[in-house]
Amino acid sequence: MANGGPVQHGFPHLETVRASITALYKRLSYDTVQTFATSVAPADVAFCDTDDLYLGAQRVAHELVRHYHLPDARMIVSFREMTHAANVELAAGPEYFVELNDRFRAHRRDIGAALAHEVMHVYLHRLGLSFPGTRDNEILTDTATTYLGAGWLLLDAYREDAASSQKLGYLTPEEFGYVLAKRALVFAEDPSVWFTSPQAYTAYAKGLAEARRDEQQPPLTAAGWVGRRRYARDRRHAQDRQGGGAPAGVPYAFTPDGRGPLRVSFPCPTCQQRIRVPVRGRVRARCGLCRTVLECDT
Repeated sequence: MANGGPVQHGFPHLETVRASITALYKRLSYDTVQTFATSVAPADVAFCDTDDLYLGAQRVAHELVRHYHLPDARMIVSFREMTHAANVELAAGPEYFVELNDRFRAHRRDIGAALAHEVMHVYLHRLGLSFPGTRDNEILTDTATTYLGAGWLLLDAYREDAASSQKLGYLTPEEFGYVLAKRALVFAEDPSVWFTSPQAYTAYAKGLAEARRDEQQPPLTAAGWVGRRRYARDRRHAQDRQGGGAPAGVPYAFTPDGRGPLRVSFPCPTCQQRIRVPVRGRVRARCGLCRTVLECDT
């Protein structure tokens, strides 16, 4: 939790974020991801200053348990002084103990954001899905929280001005915007209508632009002229060498096929699973993981 300190910006964790999206689809399946098509509604996690602190926190935690399809998980929420925003005790269940930073006593509208991350820890724990190392595992948790419909709360908790700052989670604001945009493109959703933080709009716009770039990379037909020209040159070099290769700075790679044409592999713009197709002109490819149909010019 950045509380008054500097807030990191940009996309320094993008590789891990993309790996997290792929891992979600692999572990959950396309059909299960589709059950999260509706995001957490603002009214369901609203927290007024007049609400009882503990009863209100329990109510919001219960709503997030329901959203994540954890019917038998009971959250016991308490508050104490700590460095981080929150902490959850990952035991066998069904009761899980969540501790929130004492500062949320006075910043109650952000309790939903903190709980969204901690309840996701429980969800991933039950799935048996994790990444090695604390940093990557926390990035996975932020990504899963956002992609499965509750992470807009984390981005909305980001506020920054000349005198103060606050950010929850391990992702940068722009990375939260990126994952929100990836979700929005799948479910035709506009999360920006729920933002109360002006800075969240800006971060989402930058994340959306980055997500759009994923859809405009060769060999996809939506690629721009510059990308298509670079791709044609790299393809020609691969064919001249009669072998494969992964050109520097681009997401695609060419691989030889002993019994057929050269092949090109590239990440699916939806789930980031790599797809491999023949180099033979116009091709329609269907991602086996997220079922996205892609128009390609290989």
